[in-house]
Parts: sequence; structure tokens; C-alpha cells
Amino acid sequence: MSIIDIIKTRRTIKSFKPDSINMSEVEDWLEASSYAPNHKMHEPWEVKVIGGETRAKINHKTNFGGAPLLLAVLSKVGANKVERDENIMATSCFIQNFALAAHEAGVGVFWCSIGASAQGRQHLQATDEQEVVAVLAVGYAADVPDVKPRTPIKEKITYLA
Repeated sequence: MSIIDIIKTRRTIKSFKPDSINMSEVEDWLEASSYAPNHKMHEPWEVKVIGGETRAKINHKTNFGGAPLLLAVLSKVGANKVERDENIMATSCFIQNFALAAHEAGVGVFWCSIGASAQGRQHLQATDEQEVVAVLAVGYAADVPDVKPRTPIKEKITYLA
């Protein structure tokens, strides 16, 4: 599959099969994800594998669609607003790389923001120097949603003189 096909066929998965995910493969996807662009090579991301006890404390309304694996992705806060924003953007690129690598391998991902809440931060043991960017539910899709229509890109392009 070409990278364009991978990008266009990736979907947000919200219902997962119980089949376990090979952690060696997950680590390979995370390694590839670390090639995301990041200012001054700060590599602001950190990944936490969420176990059953922490998952129960987070108490997501759908239990993350039954995904067999949960990952929290955190970012360094940064010394100022610009650095904070750059770190969040880089970490978001890291997450997108992960979702694309997983999709190429036939694995789905759901990006959830529940970890950013005060309670979520506490359960994920996030420090004041960390932002919780995502909790990722990872697993084999029980259901793959259809593609949703997109605005034609020409409507989103402005040419400046």
C-alpha cells in the first residue's frame, strides 16, 4: 500500500476485537513514530503503557471500545508558549505517525483526549512539566467506519502574492 493509500484509508476505530497486540510490533511503530518533525530535536513525547488498574480508574464511558492496549502520549510543557506549542505539534505528528504505522499493519487506533482532564492527568501520573496529548486505544478493528466526506482541498488553499 502506498503512503497516500495508508493516509486515505486510515480510520478512527471505536470498536475493537479482544485479540492482543504484539508489543514488539508496537515498539517498532513507536520507534518509527519518533522520526516525527520536532524543533531542535527536543523529542518532547513520552509514552506510558496503561495497565488494567489505571484503565479502570480512568473509567472511559465506552471502555475505549474494548481495545486490548492503551497508550498515553505526553509532551514536555516547554519553557515558553512557543516551545509548548511546538512540542504539542511535534507530539501530534508522533501520534499520527503511530496511527499510520499501526494502520499499515492492520491495527486500528482511537485518539482520545480524556487523559487531559485533571482526573485523567492524576491517574496517568502526569507532572506539571507534562501535557497529556492523547490516550490511544489500539487494537484490531471490530468495525471500520466508512470514509466521511471531506471539503475539496481547493476550497482550503489560498495563494498569497
